[in-house]
Amino acid sequence: MTGSLLTGKLVRLAASDPEEIAPLMARWANDSEYVRLQDDDPCQLPSIRQWQEWAINPNPSGEFFVIRELASDRIIGFLGLGMRKWIHAETYVGIGLGEREYWGRGYGTEAMRLALQYAFQELNLHRVSLSVIAYNERAIRSYEKAGFRSEGRLRQTIRRAGRRWDEVCMSILRREWEALQAEPAQKQESE
Repeated sequence: MTGSLLTGKLVRLAASDPEEIAPLMARWANDSEYVRLQDDDPCQLPSIRQWQEWAINPNPSGEFFVIRELASDRIIGFLGLGMRKWIHAETYVGIGLGEREYWGRGYGTEAMRLALQYAFQELNLHRVSLSVIAYNERAIRSYEKAGFRSEGRLRQTIRRAGRRWDEVCMSILRREWEALQAEPAQKQESE
């Protein structure tokens, strides 16, 4: 990561402009592969409107960011932290990269790392969790690279294309994230 709390080497997390994000979200919702990889219900007009409303009027107990590629400042996706259990310092994170040419190239992993940095350093949270459909192996690898660990599976909770799929539950604790941050410094000291 470089300089700013919300800026990495590939992407930055930024506040969303409803006029800018709404048409992108509508376009992404028409991409069947993108929709298939989301762990929500298949996109329908009401759910798109709900996301747009959240981007326009975010819940005071959560955060919504757009993911901007640094080189072009292009919006390539979104990331949201929903404060489910504030009293317990726990949140749920959701991410979506709508621009296919950025899939599998480290942009989502870096955006998630920035979100974790924000969650643990700025919001002083203890735990961040997420869920992902078992067939989304690329996302699972990305989450593992960011430090998430599997907690288990909700068996056959998702139905897609006439088949049942497990939902994989993952999380990262503050102490696990702090240990990951210390690893590069420990490697430099031992060299």
